[in-house]
Amino acid sequence: MVQRILENLKIDTLNSMQLSVIEAATAETDILLLSPTGSGKTLGYLLPVLHRFNPEIKDVQAMILVPSRELGLQVERVFRQMNTGFKVNCCYGGHSTKMEKKNFSDPPALLIGTPGRIAYHIRADNFNTKTIATLILDEFDKSLEFGFKEDMSFIISNLKKLNKRILTSATSMAEIPAFTGVTKLKELNFLDSTSPVAISLKVKYLRSPDHDKTQILFALICALNNKSTLVFCNHRDAVERLFILLTENTLAAGIYHGGMEQEERERELIKFRNGSHRVLITTDLASRGLDIPEVEAVIHYQLPLTKDVFTHRNGRTARMNAIGTAYLLLSATDHLPPFMDETPEEEILPGSIQIPETSPWRTVYIGAGRKDKISKMDIVGMLSQKGNLSREELGLVDVLDHSAYAAVSSKKVDTVLRLVRNEKIKNKKIKIEISK
Repeated sequence: MVQRILENLKIDTLNSMQLSVIEAATAETDILLLSPTGSGKTLGYLLPVLHRFNPEIKDVQAMILVPSRELGLQVERVFRQMNTGFKVNCCYGGHSTKMEKKNFSDPPALLIGTPGRIAYHIRADNFNTKTIATLILDEFDKSLEFGFKEDMSFIISNLKKLNKRILTSATSMAEIPAFTGVTKLKELNFLDSTSPVAISLKVKYLRSPDHDKTQILFALICALNNKSTLVFCNHRDAVERLFILLTENTLAAGIYHGGMEQEERERELIKFRNGSHRVLITTDLASRGLDIPEVEAVIHYQLPLTKDVFTHRNGRTARMNAIGTAYLLLSATDHLPPFMDETPEEEILPGSIQIPETSPWRTVYIGAGRKDKISKMDIVGMLSQKGNLSREELGLVDVLDHSAYAAVSSKKVDTVLRLVRNEKIKNKKIKIEISK
């Protein structure tokens, strides 16, 4: 089964951390997994969870608590890609409580959610807690930082049949709070400098001749020449300002921060993942818990305030077995952060600036999704057969609850939309247009 799951995820082999979690999960102890962002811990704990499922039980068997909806959706996506045959639901703030309650009419084996929303459903008695034997507290340190201690304590007090707990964190923890119920603990620490992320990540810096760093940012993005790039800022207003600057200078970019609606954020992430945008400007909201594979560069436009933030931002690149580069942008008066042990290499930019070519992909919006019984294969079939797209002209397809998005060759997108304008999917007329 493991080999089939790896094939579904397009992964060749498990890494040492993942193998260690699987082995430790067989013992009668709880687990504290300390592992860097980007090391593959989600799959590391999902495989043991899957092994503990009993197909005869038709209620929730395992629960994963996450600090953010973004991390919850990422874990859900990974589990769906595993194609295990077991149902999964994800509950979080901003999502319809009525829809979530309806989903419990056919309970999932795996329930993922933010503490506040899961506590709400337990108080409303919307699902059975008596069959939950496994609990994952993913990015447990972040949940505590976000103030979820009371909700987590309430939830755990209602899980009377727990016999396995796995806590994960990307930073060391001084102690484990008593409310977790952990008594016998096995710690797996993969935070040392020999981790895959530390080995495959390069850190460089660039210095602006004056206080304004926007010109050096623009020049660096041009020099990266369409590499998948995250630009981190400390504040939303800086994100908005840089977005305007880049787009006014004909550099396509996406934007991501907590002031946006959830649907907007999901749409921006989809466009970044499928290559419609090669640059995403964001706050630290995107530094943890997002499914963004193959990010080649991280730019710290505004310097991180702590070592932990620096680590989590950098963890978006050099994920798993890939390599990546983190760039710190310094003004004429900026100093390198005091937590940096070594002075990084200085990046020298070319003398001339050349705007990168526009993306070969555009994102198409389809106005139906999973809850409308529309699958990825339905969309691929319609765009391929009715839209006359070859395999190379159709990129990533993301199917959400009530919508879907497909990456289509920029050269063919207008033709495709004309060809499928009056087509139906499963006998339904569905809105199809270029995503806004």
